[in-house]
Amino acid sequence: ITFILPELHLYLYHNAMAQSLSKVYIHLVFSTKNRIHLLPQEHLNELHQHVREIIAMNDCVPIEVGGTTNHIHILYVQSKIQSMSQSVRSFKMYSSKWVNQHTGRHDFSWQEGYGAFSISASHVEAVSEYIRNQEEHHKRVSFEDEFCRLCHLFNVKIDERYVWG
Repeated sequence: ITFILPELHLYLYHNAMAQSLSKVYIHLVFSTKNRIHLLPQEHLNELHQHVREIIAMNDCVPIEVGGTTNHIHILYVQSKIQSMSQSVRSFKMYSSKWVNQHTGRHDFSWQEGYGAFSISASHVEAVSEYIRNQEEHHKRVSFEDEFCRLCHLFNVKIDERYVWG
């Protein structure tokens, strides 16, 4: 059939490949506004579970969520139908609402920016372990130092006059 109708063969081939496939692992990091310790320790597990639900509602796949009282790390698979900035905006907006409704705070907000780093499938378990051990990790390293190290590791140039806003 491809010898007789080459254009039909091309049509069938291209239509058979119409499905969009994507699996982009993102390690997302952002802090509370001004990196102040605003997240009550006793609510962190609940918050992290709620963030997992928000991620799933945004057609993303949550892998690991963790952090401390002043920042959060999220490892997830980015949606193929919405942009990363749309996803992050939703994660931050709905988790801020949850914090304000469930922790007795009414002034909670996240920083305006974020750090998003792509990782390979072969590093998923190592990054997951890193996120699960945030509390222990931050007994030795500040959030600012950690974030600068991540940026350096991924060759992301930062201007510290603006990165902490």
